Amino acid sequence: MTEATAHMEGAPLIAPSTTDHPLYDAVVEACRTVYDPEIPVNIYDLGLVYTIEISEENSVRLIMTLTAPGCPVAGEMPGWLSDAVGPVAGVKDVEVELTWDPPWGMDMMSDEARLELGFM
Repeated sequence: MTEATAHMEGAPLIAPSTTDHPLYDAVVEACRTVYDPEIPVNIYDLGLVYTIEISEENSVRLIMTLTAPGCPVAGEMPGWLSDAVGPVAGVKDVEVELTWDPPWGMDMMSDEARLELGFM
């Protein structure tokens, strides 16, 4: 086993977000304007946005998932997220990637989302 392979095994499934970027908070707020049509909570608080990566050139790459692979809006949700984040002042461009790894679970919801849905 090469050193690179050994390192990959321990790598987190969810890539880290660029939380120290000046645009990060505005991008998070934009993510919070997108809702799963079946659940009255925004996709950010649901934990569906795994990674917010912002480059030095202000290009935003979002990695998101859905509550279930059979989600009726699977084809549309990445576009909604892109449309929400694109207009944020300073954002150059947006790329949204859909992933199923790791699968979404209720433990990924924020406390606000759990409270809203009556899980707390």
